[in-house]
Amino acid sequence: MIEEKNKRLSPLIKFLIAFTLFVIIALGITGLNYYLRYMGKSVTDNEKYLYIKTGSTFDDVYATIREKDMVKDSIVFLWVAQNMDYPLAVKPGKYRLINGMSNRVLINMLKSGNQEEVSLSFRGYRLQQDFAAYIGTQLEADSASLLSLLDSTAFVSKYGFDKSNVYAMFIPNTYKMYWNVSADKFFKRMYSEYQKFWTLERLNKAKEVGLTPTQVSTLAAIVDAEALHDQEMPTIAGLYLNRYRRGIKLQADPTVIYANNDFTIRRVLNRHLTKQSPYNTYMYAGLPPGPIMMPSIHAIDAVLNYQKHNFVYMCAKEDFSGYHNFAVTVAEHQANARRFQQALDAHNIKK
Repeated sequence: MIEEKNKRLSPLIKFLIAFTLFVIIALGITGLNYYLRYMGKSVTDNEKYLYIKTGSTFDDVYATIREKDMVKDSIVFLWVAQNMDYPLAVKPGKYRLINGMSNRVLINMLKSGNQEEVSLSFRGYRLQQDFAAYIGTQLEADSASLLSLLDSTAFVSKYGFDKSNVYAMFIPNTYKMYWNVSADKFFKRMYSEYQKFWTLERLNKAKEVGLTPTQVSTLAAIVDAEALHDQEMPTIAGLYLNRYRRGIKLQADPTVIYANNDFTIRRVLNRHLTKQSPYNTYMYAGLPPGPIMMPSIHAIDAVLNYQKHNFVYMCAKEDFSGYHNFAVTVAEHQANARRFQQALDAHNIKK
C-alpha cells in the first residue's frame, strides 16, 4: 500500500523539483539580465564629459551618446533610460563620465542634474573680444552673447558701469560655476564677486586715495601693464598718483600701445604718441575712460596701498631686468632714458 502511494507521489515530486529548478533558472537569467542592463559596466573611456546644452531633448542626448560611443551598448542604454523615465527629465550641464559606470548610475546622475562644476580662471585680458572668446570656450554661453552684453549700454548700466569701464567689474581669480550658466547669469555672478571683493576696507582706502573703485581699477591696469615684478607695483602706483594729483599727464606707454591697438610695439616712438584716442595719456591729462586691460588683484591693492614718495618719472632699466629707474627731476629722468635708449639701439630694437 505504502509502495503504491510512493509510486503515485514520485511523478509529482519530480514535477515539483523540475518546476522549482526552472523557476530558479528563470529568476537567475532575469536577475543576470537586470544586472547586465542596469548595474553592469556600460560607460566607455572614449569621452571624459557629456555636455548637454540648454533646451536639449532626450533625442539630442541619445544622438550624442551614440555618435561618440559613450556606452558599450546604446540600445541597452535606451531601454534602461526609458524604463527609468529619463526622457522626461533631461537637464543641461557638464557631466563627468567614469569608465565602467553602469547605466543606472549614469542615468541617475543625468536625471538629478548632478553635474561637475567648471573651474574658471582668468586674468590679464586686454581686449573684450579676447576675454569673451575665452569664456565661450569654458562655458555654454558663446562669445557673441557675451560681447553683445559687454557692448550694451543699457545692460552694463544696470550694474553701475558704462561700456568703457565695465572691465573693472571682472576681478581676475578662479571661480567655480556650472558650465550651462547663461551670459546674463555669468555677469550677475561676476558682479556678485565684484561686490565681495570691494570690502569696506578697500572702499575706505579708495576714498583715502581719492579715487572711485572704477578709477582704482583703471589706474591699476596701467600699473599692471608697466610692472613686470609685483614688488614694484606700489612704487609705480605712487608715481602715477603723484602725476595725477599734480595735473601732470600720466604719459604711460601702455596706454599709447592700447590706443594704437598694436600689442607688438616694444619701443614707443613719436609717431605712436600722436594717435588720437582718449586712451593716449601723452595727449590727454587724467585717467583713461576705463581699464586698458583686466587689472590683477595685486595691481588693485598696489594702488590702494601705494608707496608715498616724490617720484614723477620712470624708465625701464637698461639691463632689461624688467625693473625701473625712478626719478624726481627731468635731468635724472633724461639720464635714465638715454641709457635705456642706448641699450635698445645696441640690441637693434627699433619698434
